[in-house]
Amino acid sequence: MSKEKAEKWAKHWTDSMVGTARARLDPKTARPAADFTNCLGSNNETSGDGRFTLSYSVRGTLPRAEHAAAVTDIKETLKDKGFDIQTFVVDEDEEPANAVDAKHPEDQQFVSVGSVGEDLLVFSVVTPCLLPPGVEQQQF
Repeated sequence: MSKEKAEKWAKHWTDSMVGTARARLDPKTARPAADFTNCLGSNNETSGDGRFTLSYSVRGTLPRAEHAAAVTDIKETLKDKGFDIQTFVVDEDEEPANAVDAKHPEDQQFVSVGSVGEDLLVFSVVTPCLLPPGVEQQQF
């Protein structure tokens, strides 16, 4: 997958989660951030074939009183889409007060949503190692 396609894919996932949460991306707080990094092998080796991972996140505004319901709705949607729920917290007395982390067992993408402020949620996607199209995978 190309970096451009991976970023569009991650944007689709975060937009979907923002919609499920009924949050609003605010230009002052949304701050979309795509961070591409080189993949590391099992012995911390790096390849020259262009493999990469992508971390992508946005922030959305939603009144804090609605965070627990939003995180719960996202958790249910992710379960319906085959994700394994790794973390689920809806508790105003804990930090993070409201959060869900999930990983897809086949595709290995990781998604996360959590309260980061009074009226802010952060929506994140992390891809597994991806190989750009037309590139032969380097073997170690």
